[in-house]
Amino acid sequence: MTSTKKVKIALLGAFILLTLVWAFSGTFSKAMLSTTAEAVSLVPNANADDYVGSDTCKACHEDQFKAVSQTKHGRLAQVADWKDKVQGCESCHGPGKAHVDGGGDKTKIVSFANKNSKEISESCLACHSGTEAHNNFRRGEHWRNDVGCTDCHSAHGATYPKSVTGSITFPGPTTQSKPTSADAMMLIQSEPQLCLSCHNETKSQFIKPFHHKVLEGTMKCSDCHNAHGGFETKQTKLAVGNDAVCVKCHTDKQGPFVFEHAPLKTEGCASCHVPHGSNNPRLLKRSSVRQLCMECHSVLPDVEPGAPQTPHNQSTGRYNNCTVCHAKIHGSNASAAFFR
Repeated sequence: MTSTKKVKIALLGAFILLTLVWAFSGTFSKAMLSTTAEAVSLVPNANADDYVGSDTCKACHEDQFKAVSQTKHGRLAQVADWKDKVQGCESCHGPGKAHVDGGGDKTKIVSFANKNSKEISESCLACHSGTEAHNNFRRGEHWRNDVGCTDCHSAHGATYPKSVTGSITFPGPTTQSKPTSADAMMLIQSEPQLCLSCHNETKSQFIKPFHHKVLEGTMKCSDCHNAHGGFETKQTKLAVGNDAVCVKCHTDKQGPFVFEHAPLKTEGCASCHVPHGSNNPRLLKRSSVRQLCMECHSVLPDVEPGAPQTPHNQSTGRYNNCTVCHAKIHGSNASAAFFR
């Protein structure tokens, strides 16, 4: 058997194996979503008679009951998949009969007050780990740095006041960017305030003259990053590379092009641009386009002997900007020199 045939057989075997893994993962995800009442309640040996219903909880915890009733957690009864499962308060806090019979004994109910971030996150992942956005949470930066679900989300719903989107310099209480999105995700604070409360190193970048419009509410951090983990650098979204989050908006830069600009394909957009904000137009790393170009193109093509000047003569202001001629620097379908 030739080596070529062996390679083909090996590739076929790998493809079949990956197909089986993908099929199994889909079945596993569905199994996670259809978790039994015992697993969802976090009490493995609980009986059906141990559950008293959320109306009983309302008698003492009226404020919490009203808050939860307006959230996705409070509307689980309307979801067909949850018809025969435990709903309401006891889906997270476990069966409440012993708690009620004990006169509100906190040791008879699942309480999250004294749990660490990983224990709290495991409780949430009992239901939420079957979705694509959360599958990689345990390999993400937040998990490794002890940032749990309730550090960003409120199981009882958001409590901050609603306000309209506004343009400001420094993020503050009046800049609740896209509050409806934050409500849907049950965040304890709206983006970008929530992210910047930890990632304050990016605040200075977003107030530079040229920046992505995050503070203004046009964009939000989760448009580019997945806070729940991922395989890409900085937990950027999509599994096909870091630049996928860039070209989903800047579609004209995506290609494929007949003539590709190597840095774009090998190093990505960040080889020339600063993603959050810059003092330079187009979020460039350098104030002058030619400075950026000449970091790679330090040796310019030879010119015809005896020519009075060349377009690459950097002492001539007319030719200082490389993109005057090489306009299609992201890629071209017409010119190998990226002319217009």
